[in-house]
Amino acid sequence: MIKPNYQLLLIIDFGSQVTQLIARRLRELNVYCEIHPFQSINKKILLRLAPKAIILSGGPASVLDQNAPRPPSEIFKLNIPILGICYGQQVMMDMLGGKVERGKGTAEFGRAYITKGCNDLLLLKDWFQTGPEEVWMSHSDHVSAIPVGFEVFGTSPNAPFAITADPDRQLFAVQFHPEVYHTPNGAKLCENFVKLAGFNCDWTMQNYREKSIKAIRDQVGKKKVICGLSGGVDSSVTAALIHEAIGDQLICVFVDNGLLRKDEASQVVKMFRDKYDIQLIHADEHKLFLNALGGQTDPETKRRIIGKLFVDVFQKHANAIDEVEFLAQGTLYPDVIESVSFSGGPSVTIKSHHNVGGLPKKLGLKLVEPLRELFKDEVRVLGHELGLPQSFIERHPFPGPGLAIRCPGEITKSKLAILRDADAIFIQQIHKHGLYNDIWQAFVTILPVRTVGVMGDGRTYDYACALRAVTSVDGMTADYYPFNHDFLSETASRIINEVKGINRVTYDITSKPPGTIEWE
Repeated sequence: MIKPNYQLLLIIDFGSQVTQLIARRLRELNVYCEIHPFQSINKKILLRLAPKAIILSGGPASVLDQNAPRPPSEIFKLNIPILGICYGQQVMMDMLGGKVERGKGTAEFGRAYITKGCNDLLLLKDWFQTGPEEVWMSHSDHVSAIPVGFEVFGTSPNAPFAITADPDRQLFAVQFHPEVYHTPNGAKLCENFVKLAGFNCDWTMQNYREKSIKAIRDQVGKKKVICGLSGGVDSSVTAALIHEAIGDQLICVFVDNGLLRKDEASQVVKMFRDKYDIQLIHADEHKLFLNALGGQTDPETKRRIIGKLFVDVFQKHANAIDEVEFLAQGTLYPDVIESVSFSGGPSVTIKSHHNVGGLPKKLGLKLVEPLRELFKDEVRVLGHELGLPQSFIERHPFPGPGLAIRCPGEITKSKLAILRDADAIFIQQIHKHGLYNDIWQAFVTILPVRTVGVMGDGRTYDYACALRAVTSVDGMTADYYPFNHDFLSETASRIINEVKGINRVTYDITSKPPGTIEWE
């Protein structure tokens, strides 16, 4: 983890699935922040971190439960601004002498509207300009009494203490979630909090690059680093950053697992070996992976098989290189939070991730993860800083398990070939219509069903596929892209006419949540 000399905004995590979005809002404001689970924060840690301000996140617990998660009481003696969000508000109220009650008909989930209280508050600068503010709520319990010194600055129909504060002590608490994009003016509230806390707002990708390079050099010394290069943005920026830091001490291993997109292997080799002169081992292991995946249908089983073989291949090549002590990975914030809470907190596991957990121990290598605290869009900014081509940096995300999780059910060589061709056409269509940079991620999934069709005068019995395209800011939430019917019709016609093996095309309009971006 990079330890820059920046003013720190500490986020204490109580297990909310959107805690990372708080960090994202702060990054947009060039404020350095760290997320720490509530159970890791104590007086000693607070002294070491010396935060300039604190945000208490939301969470799934109730402050009325036995052993409910709480921050250390010492935070309220630091004389720094503190903002409590949702559960963070409730735990602040409870600890300072207020009262929280069970639902009793006051639960709120989804859109709500806040009405301004009688007095002004710096936290709410530029709020309520045209009337009530739209916010996003997600709570069952509610605050029923506020501590001495607090005032009410905003209410909703089911949250009479929706916004409370003790301005003299710079303690602020809101029942809603300003960090989510469903609260339209939430970014302004976060900006106001940062300003009243007095942050310099000097955390930039240029500074991150400089600090990261120094941190890599200090960590690695003269030893060698082996890096898994997939050709995706994350691993590529990781490789470019580490190569800038330590040059030829970096050896990249490109594992060709047979689960890549059309022509991807040759493109990766050409770019990094030929253009950037990075030491690159092209490990063509497609037979190994496909044989191991034969007959497997469970998505988690497929992920585990791919992860194990990936490690095995790495182990083989790492053992063949003298003085390799470090493994580099392109792990990002969202990778970690979707596997388990960022720092071991109580949030729920959504899916396992190939970059999280167990690899360094099995390989016997120390871990280098220079992007672990970055979101995808920040990685792209860093890629620009490192001089990577625009066309490459703007590539849509591609999962570590590759096409294996875009092929629900059994994976076969023939199904993968069909999927590659269909996916290539879909991406071509998106480029043709000038939509690529408007979309966060787009791909085709081949479905584990065959359907009857008619082509010419003949009957077909071929696979159905689903197109998937989403818009997002950070990958934590996503909405489907609203293609017009002409685009969908044209694309479906091309896939059915040009890809032998597909006779039906569908479009996935599921948002995240409740779905995930990928199908598996």
